[in-house]
Amino acid sequence: MATGESGKFVPKKGIKSSVVWNGYGFAATEVEQETPRCNICLKPIAVKGTSTTNLFQHLKQRHPVEYEKCQSLRDEQNRSDQQTLAKKQLTVAESFAQGTAYDRKGARWRTITEAVALHIAKDMVPIYTMEKTGFINLIKTLDPRYELPSRKYFSEVALPQLYNNTREKVSRELEELSFYSATADMWSSRTMQPYMSLTVHFINNAWDLRSISLQMSYFPDDHTGELVAKGLRDALDCWNLSENRLCCMTTDSGTNMIKALRVNGWPNLQCFGHKLHDAIGKCNNKLNKIFNFDRAHIILIQTAVKLDDARLFVILLLLSFHYFMLTYY
Repeated sequence: MATGESGKFVPKKGIKSSVVWNGYGFAATEVEQETPRCNICLKPIAVKGTSTTNLFQHLKQRHPVEYEKCQSLRDEQNRSDQQTLAKKQLTVAESFAQGTAYDRKGARWRTITEAVALHIAKDMVPIYTMEKTGFINLIKTLDPRYELPSRKYFSEVALPQLYNNTREKVSRELEELSFYSATADMWSSRTMQPYMSLTVHFINNAWDLRSISLQMSYFPDDHTGELVAKGLRDALDCWNLSENRLCCMTTDSGTNMIKALRVNGWPNLQCFGHKLHDAIGKCNNKLNKIFNFDRAHIILIQTAVKLDDARLFVILLLLSFHYFMLTYY
């Protein structure tokens, strides 16, 4: 604003509550600052307390240009004050929310709990991980409002729900199959408990090659061909998979697995990797026999040299060669 002879005046003391005070001042000798004067026309303006109505009215009537500038500054100040107030209110709301735990029936709590259950199942993490201090601290750091449920909740509620939802999703996908192949195998856990696995392979309607491990079932019975055959039939029935749509089942070269497929009348393809492993094992056995023969050969040479008897060496060599040929070939 223009100041005119405003150099004779001093600005209002303390914090200016309104931008209109930029156009007014007080006489330097007026300690109480009760009568403001216009910086442009030097006219004193009567005011009551902290009211600025007369100050705005004076500018509007006598100095319209300065009044418009003052109005623009006041509007800008009001917007800034509103934004500051909104930020303060948002901060208070956030602070309050951080101290309130999620409702266990709410979507956010369910989403995090399902993610933790998936972590347990997918990464094969022991359920007692939920009780470890480090894991609890990790969850609290990621989201302080989430309260981790008990180990019992995961074992009796969260994980069974995850299994049921996953099984339902897989079952819907299997219903659309026209044909499929499968892989079956017998396994033993670290504690030597027997299990039977079943995996299906197929091409879906989108022409994507899919492989789904359906189950790893406990198989305490004797691993005879007949019992294995029954276990495989039960596994297909459990997933509503028709035997007529089975193109082939791949197994290892075990006699019980081969017999099981023969009993069920299913086409069988023996695993190439397993066959290769067996072939390499047999070759290693024969190579070990040859190496052992070579060691015996060297011993004979050393013995003959010591005895200095060439005839004994030749006889022993021929006998060893014939013995090796008759024994291993």
